[in-house]
Amino acid sequence: MDVFSIALILGEVLDIFGIIVIVLGVFISSVFFLKEFLSFHKKEQDIYKTYRTNIGRSILIGLEIIVGGDIIRSVVGQPDFTTVGLLALIILIRTFLSVTFDMELEGKWPWKRK
Repeated sequence: MDVFSIALILGEVLDIFGIIVIVLGVFISSVFFLKEFLSFHKKEQDIYKTYRTNIGRSILIGLEIIVGGDIIRSVVGQPDFTTVGLLALIILIRTFLSVTFDMELEGKWPWKRK
């Protein structure tokens, strides 16, 4: 097995790990949401905001890991315009999602923070 094959497998492992992070994050956030919702100790708005924040963070972390896998596979593979263009599109979409999720979670645009 050569270095390129190992890197391709590593890229796929990162993709799978990123998906697992997203799924587990949503599952764990949902369990905590139900626990807090059924306890009636907090306002529904606070519970919902915490739930959205936790899910958003899980998605962001999972997307970062998935993009890492895409970068490894595109660098190791035989880059052509289609592969590089697809990677650029994925990174643009991830950046857009990251910025908008960040705005949703923090209530401010990333460049407007102190």
